[in-house]
Amino acid sequence: MQVILMEKVANLGNLGDVVKVKDGYARNYLIPHGKAKRATEENRKVFEARRAELEAAQKAALEQATQRGAKLEGQAVKISQRAGVDGRLFGSVTNYDIVDALKALGHDVERAQVRMPAGALKQLGDYPIQVALHTDVVVTIAVSVVGEQ
Repeated sequence: MQVILMEKVANLGNLGDVVKVKDGYARNYLIPHGKAKRATEENRKVFEARRAELEAAQKAALEQATQRGAKLEGQAVKISQRAGVDGRLFGSVTNYDIVDALKALGHDVERAQVRMPAGALKQLGDYPIQVALHTDVVVTIAVSVVGEQ
């Protein structure tokens, strides 16, 4: 299915690009989330009429994400969990825990923005975690997992 991207999508394209994607990806993710529209002649005309407005909105979102990223960059978060004597946690530290710790510090971050490529943290220690505030703005925070006393 061919779609017109209404915003920049990572690994797919920029605003206004007409790309071919699998039908399910378009129907179940891109179109319902407002990231794309079907590439029909009518939608292309509507998009071209709104192009300047969409570019301005995307620029404003990038600027806001850059400002938030400057405040968040290098932030240190301390999370305490119960652990055994060998340093393994009884459970794990997930992106939910990191989001809660960041909210306690006054940062508004969504769970999907926290990137944990190695999965949940299951050992005590310090970990660099990436937070993607925008497709172009990715900051690194330090997460310190300590044992409860």
